[in-house]
Amino acid sequence: MSGIYIHIPFCKQACHYCNFHFSTSLNNRDSIIKSMLREIEVKSAQCHDVIETIYFGGGTPSLLEVKEIDNFIQLIIDKYKISSNLEITLEANPDDLKLSKLKEIASTMINRLSIGVQSFDDRELKMMNRSHKSVDSKKCIDNATLFFKNISIDLIYGMPESNIKSWDNNLNLFLDWNLNHVSAYALTVEPNTALENYIKKELIIPLDEEIVLEQFNLMNNKLSEFNYINYELSSFAKDGYFSKNNTAYWLGKKFIGIGPSAHSFDGISRSWNISNNALYINDISKNKMFHQKEKLTLKDQYNEYVMTGLRTMWGISLEYIEEKFGQKFKLHFLNKSKKFVESDLIVFDESHFKTTQKGKFLSDGIASELFLINL
Repeated sequence: MSGIYIHIPFCKQACHYCNFHFSTSLNNRDSIIKSMLREIEVKSAQCHDVIETIYFGGGTPSLLEVKEIDNFIQLIIDKYKISSNLEITLEANPDDLKLSKLKEIASTMINRLSIGVQSFDDRELKMMNRSHKSVDSKKCIDNATLFFKNISIDLIYGMPESNIKSWDNNLNLFLDWNLNHVSAYALTVEPNTALENYIKKELIIPLDEEIVLEQFNLMNNKLSEFNYINYELSSFAKDGYFSKNNTAYWLGKKFIGIGPSAHSFDGISRSWNISNNALYINDISKNKMFHQKEKLTLKDQYNEYVMTGLRTMWGISLEYIEEKFGQKFKLHFLNKSKKFVESDLIVFDESHFKTTQKGKFLSDGIASELFLINL
């Protein structure tokens, strides 16, 4: 099984924390869409796998007209082998999803919405430079539940000047709708963003790490009480509502990236398109289907398996490490993981190594120490 990720490189305005590729200008919109449709068609000739997921990300896919989105879907259906249980997700900003647009979206094959709420606190939304307000999110979710059962929202914790009470309020509002999925991320300071600049100038003071950890633990405990499964570090869902797209990524499945900056993975190599709209159009016009490509060495594949495995509920299989990478990799993992097992950050559970509740928050740091540099 494979997935297709479609990167729509347009936004109304730049969020202060975001370093994804996007443009606030729609000048070359038609040319971009035409080039992306061309990329979908050309790449279909090399894809023999069944497509299980289509994911519209960005950027802000909900800026497109529904007919434009549907054109992408119909071309994929025409050119690829499609699963009978296809999941099609549309990322959207709350202020884009008016009732009339939701009705249009519901008439297409899109069966999952991922709504970028980020926070129900207007002060935090202003700090992030989001284009919507809390009231927009609430109205959007109310309307979306009329048409869709499979709805996820994004939330961000670790916000400057936030506390346990403000984060608890965000979680309680999410729970009020009884939605089936939430993606909750810790605020990270990405390079070359407005947030990084404000922090350097001390205009914004990052939240104390201990409070971020308290918020993380509150989230895990509260969502667990309401039967949400933490299937990946930042992903919580009710049984039967895991994101197929997210799950495929964390389990190392293949995917095809479409659009400027989009990445692809064929199981061995990664390739990616150029992060420049005009140059992307030029590349596609010359049938250049990726800007750069790298083949993952066995060591790279091992490191990636460790990193993704520790973030998920499925953990790391020692048997898989031995079968795929060999005895030396297995011994390396056992040796390096020993101290984390002894400190109750990792546990050996049903033939898999998994992070404990205590270790979850530290999973990326733990993974880096389990990486193999030299063998």
